[in-house]
Amino acid sequence: MLRADRAGGDTKTPKSRRALRLAQMAVGVLREWQADQAAEREAAGSRWQDTGLVFTTATGTPLAARPTRKMFQDVCERAGLGRDWAPRDLRYTFVSLLSDDGMAIEKIARLVGHTSSHVTETVYRHELRPVLQEGAEVMDRLFGGVSSGLAKQP
Repeated sequence: MLRADRAGGDTKTPKSRRALRLAQMAVGVLREWQADQAAEREAAGSRWQDTGLVFTTATGTPLAARPTRKMFQDVCERAGLGRDWAPRDLRYTFVSLLSDDGMAIEKIARLVGHTSSHVTETVYRHELRPVLQEGAEVMDRLFGGVSSGLAKQP
């Protein structure tokens, strides 16, 4: 059994199950994928195995971890991001982007299924902008209109 496998093949625990709304961009891409998969199903004919999975091989069987990582790296490379990415990096990126956009860490934690914000903040969130820059921006916003007159001193 692989590290990510669970007994019975389920990767979710009962407590971690929740409904999430997808961004409309993702819905559109998944609809396109559904059409592409229908074409694959037809091309495979009797070789197609209906597993009910969204992402499969050309014959409907589950994707293995290594080929999935390679496909993901190929996509990243074509997008100009290089090959140093793995699918698990999407979770870190998602948390970091939401945080950088100002979403409260507690909301992000609930969204990604963490029971507290500690793991979200210490493991998954990576600052996209240097903290020192952010501190300077806050100070400029708070005191931007205040002049000390120090520049006019002899």
